[in-house]
Amino acid sequence: MTKKQKKMLYRILASAVLYAAAIPVSEVTGLAVLYLIPYLLIGYDVLRKAVLGVIHGEVFDENFLMCVATLGALALGEYSEAVAVMLFYQVGELFQSYAVGKSRQSISALMDIRPDSANLEEEGGAVRTVDPDEVPVGSVLVVRPGEKVPIDGVVIGGESTLNTAALTGESRPRTVRTGDEIISGCVNGEGLLRLRTTKLYDESTVARILDMVENSSLKKARAENFITKFARYYTPAVCAAALVLAIVPPLALGVATFPVWIKRALTFLVISCPCALVISIPLSFFGGIGGASRCGILVKGGNYLEALAHTRTVVFDKTGTLTEGSFAVARIRPAGGVAEQEVLEQAALAESFSSHPISRSLREACGTADPRRASDAQEISGRGVRTMVDGKVVLAGSARLMQESGIPWVPDDGVGTVVYVARDGVFLGSILIADRIKEHAAEAVSALKSHGIRTVMLTGDTEAVAADVSRTLGLDAYHAQLLPGDKVAQVERLLADKNPQDNLAFVGDGINDAPVLMRADVGIAMGAMGSDAAIEAADVVLMDDDPAKIGLAMGIARKCMRIVYENIVFALGVKALCLILSAFGIANMWWAVFADVGVMILAVLNAMRMLAVRKYRS
Repeated sequence: MTKKQKKMLYRILASAVLYAAAIPVSEVTGLAVLYLIPYLLIGYDVLRKAVLGVIHGEVFDENFLMCVATLGALALGEYSEAVAVMLFYQVGELFQSYAVGKSRQSISALMDIRPDSANLEEEGGAVRTVDPDEVPVGSVLVVRPGEKVPIDGVVIGGESTLNTAALTGESRPRTVRTGDEIISGCVNGEGLLRLRTTKLYDESTVARILDMVENSSLKKARAENFITKFARYYTPAVCAAALVLAIVPPLALGVATFPVWIKRALTFLVISCPCALVISIPLSFFGGIGGASRCGILVKGGNYLEALAHTRTVVFDKTGTLTEGSFAVARIRPAGGVAEQEVLEQAALAESFSSHPISRSLREACGTADPRRASDAQEISGRGVRTMVDGKVVLAGSARLMQESGIPWVPDDGVGTVVYVARDGVFLGSILIADRIKEHAAEAVSALKSHGIRTVMLTGDTEAVAADVSRTLGLDAYHAQLLPGDKVAQVERLLADKNPQDNLAFVGDGINDAPVLMRADVGIAMGAMGSDAAIEAADVVLMDDDPAKIGLAMGIARKCMRIVYENIVFALGVKALCLILSAFGIANMWWAVFADVGVMILAVLNAMRMLAVRKYRS
């Protein structure tokens, strides 16, 4: 509890003791004025807020309703009920404050990723502590064990593990070494790291995350906006209804019945207090955004959480979203009598001097080849390379290279890029290079389809590659060989064909995905390796690029909306019933306490279920 909450708790306990003591003492002595002591102790701030509200023209709020109801009860001699209503109201307010504080802790935990300083390495090797805002791009920073990485960059020295839990929700540490890209907000493990910054602090991952979280509360869902507008008209309406209830029946039935109808009107006012809705609905969305953030899912506002809950079609970009976006050796088919490692080694050595991504993937797969064994490399445009390896001519490239060189070869019909390898005119075998499907991509698609969600893939890749990925993952549909403009047009068609009540989400990671992310009902970006443009254009960001978290995000959104609807129906239903009963004199002040404070506590407890979102694969 905060200091303010503890102070309120002490006031409640002291007032409860004084109230309990006032009941028997007042009955024996007849000093009803004793009830004023606990009443003023527990309710002075409510009275003060009500007066200030009237002065500033903000009359119709819960403080005004409580003041009118309790002061009216005191005027009618209902001293015990007046104190009880104010006491239980403050108990509800304390509970509400505590619940909101708990939900904010999940958001505040993110604020711990903000770096306080950066260790800037100067030209002479000296290290100076500076504000992260002062570090230019290209600077060298030193990150000591236990410190936060202050700015995005590339490791140029050292090896360590990074704790990325605050960003991705994953407890498993990530090992980094020279050449690896790292993002700000991670906590360095036991090793010393030197990194060269690739961005300014304001453009770094941690700054963007904090900005998204701080602005998320400004983007309210339709349900939140409805409750805000509802409360604006609802409170004056019930005040007018209470006034009519206090005046009209006595004029018709006789002035002698005024006390009875005034008491009913006061009970009516207490019941009508809209606290349960005004507090529990925003708390549900706040808890949903906080729960998602703990799982490494950043939702930029309650409106996007609501939209995600009504999504029935998910459209994926392929490269970097469903696949790793990097080439790797998928398969080796050696010729008869040749070992797989020999085929790979000869190809890697032949590609020693090339910077092409396919060449790098061959060298990475081989790992042990000594480039000094290769010489006289010659690139044959559009076909491959011709290199001297250990004094022998090695060819590595397309089928066309084999054909033009007069070398008999065995065709490989694998989906991807095939590298054929020959040495001194003898075919050694073929190597299939392909973009690897992400570890949890199939799981993500399967989870979405199990909930009745249609899955579609859009890609600029070839028909064969697209068909293979679609078949492997079990997608409902795919569209291949699309330019960025074609993707927007395809999404437009999907939007036109869907049910108007349903939403379409697009998942992407590249600069070329930004227009589609903005056009979709919900844009979901891969945040770890995604482009800045995609992250800015998206409504939801997956901080560790795991597509399986799309289903988790939708589950959180649906749970949030289910709780919101439960609270609206429950609160309005109970209040409507109690209002009718109070108008007929069946419901008394104790009913009113339940309809106000009791319903608020139950609604807030229901909303707090959003804080129980479990971390994903931790």
